[in-house]
Amino acid sequence: MNKKIRIKTGNVIIAVGILVVIIVAIIGIFKWKEKLDYQKTDEYKLLSIGYSEEDTSFLIDNLDKDYLAQIIKDKTLDENIIKFYKQEYFLEKNLEDYLNYAKEHDDLTFSEVVAIINVGADKDWYEDSKETDTTKGSSLLVNKFNSLPADYQPNLVKTSNWYAYPDADEMDEEAYYAYISMYNAAKEEGFNIAMYSTYRPYDEQEEIYNDYKAAYGSEYADSYAARPGHSEHQTGLVVDVLIDSNYTRENFDTSPQFDWLINNSYKYGFILRYPKDKEYITGYKYESWHYRYVGVEIATYIYEHNITFDEYYAYFIGG
Repeated sequence: MNKKIRIKTGNVIIAVGILVVIIVAIIGIFKWKEKLDYQKTDEYKLLSIGYSEEDTSFLIDNLDKDYLAQIIKDKTLDENIIKFYKQEYFLEKNLEDYLNYAKEHDDLTFSEVVAIINVGADKDWYEDSKETDTTKGSSLLVNKFNSLPADYQPNLVKTSNWYAYPDADEMDEEAYYAYISMYNAAKEEGFNIAMYSTYRPYDEQEEIYNDYKAAYGSEYADSYAARPGHSEHQTGLVVDVLIDSNYTRENFDTSPQFDWLINNSYKYGFILRYPKDKEYITGYKYESWHYRYVGVEIATYIYEHNITFDEYYAYFIGG
């Protein structure tokens, strides 16, 4: 009797042992398959390249799938990818250009590289220039890469000598009435401002540019004067502001009127178009007297974020 029990008990133990082996084998196979499946994931491949868990998650959540696949294929370890993605004005279509430009210009910040690439200032001035989209109204872009046709003429109105020097005799209608509102607001606070130069047709700009070029050479001319078709004055949306004989263009930014304009012009839709230390974006030397009408909404954003109109256009308007 005991012998039979021992045999049965032994059979049970063997059966249980076999079952355990089978279960362990199944678990092992499952774990092995799970590991193989994980090794096929983007997460595993990025971690294997050397990205941290945090950066891996960021890349998977944000990177274009095709570009992510290329990074994995090439086993590219570049922390700049993530740094550029985190820039406020990052455009995914420009990522490769950001990375290449940053390698060649390691003295620039990431935000500077983004701004330069977004506005196309990595190219030589006037290179690949194209005709601007004139349907944009007060938000149209005119710079060294975007031009107006020679026959372009805005919706002009005559300006009053009450607000302007005789040379400033025409301006875009919307911009003109916005300027009058700004003028009156400044006057109420004790600041007198006057239009010095407004609308300028193509042929007049051509004459001005050629005079600069003849007197000082092409490089100097391109820093201080726009080539014909590339002048914002042709839009009728620009006003050069002066006050009296005590302040010229060279020292206008020392005047109280300048301080008032810097802190208030955006409320009436105007921006300082060529700010200090932004020459690498705008292509022009600092012009404290040159104000461009873009409308209150855009002007307010530019003022609050301390960017140029070129940057705003590239990020929010341009295709």
